[in-house]
Amino acid sequence: MAWLCILFADIFEIAWPFVLKWSAPLSRWAPFFVVIVCAVPANYLLAEAVKRLPAATVYASFVGIGTAGTAAVGMLLFGESTNIGRICSLALIAAGVIGLRFFSNVTG
Repeated sequence: MAWLCILFADIFEIAWPFVLKWSAPLSRWAPFFVVIVCAVPANYLLAEAVKRLPAATVYASFVGIGTAGTAAVGMLLFGESTNIGRICSLALIAAGVIGLRFFSNVTG
């Protein structure tokens, strides 16, 4: 359950940077409102996950998945640079999150 909370929190985490980009420089309020709407459930889900898993594991996993997911969305949907170094770096982040999942002594 805790890992699902982290995963769903990251869906919100991945969405808001792109919406924030569209609202810059805060001249359009609708996208900025979406950023707030994404941030609130993400933080709630993290609070739920940290009840069952160590805070360091939750936060490291959240940041790793969010970073890799944001980069992947940027590459796939927004034409951001794609090269072997970037892809290998994202794979290392994914491996780290998988390691945290399987080598944590706490079930969640």
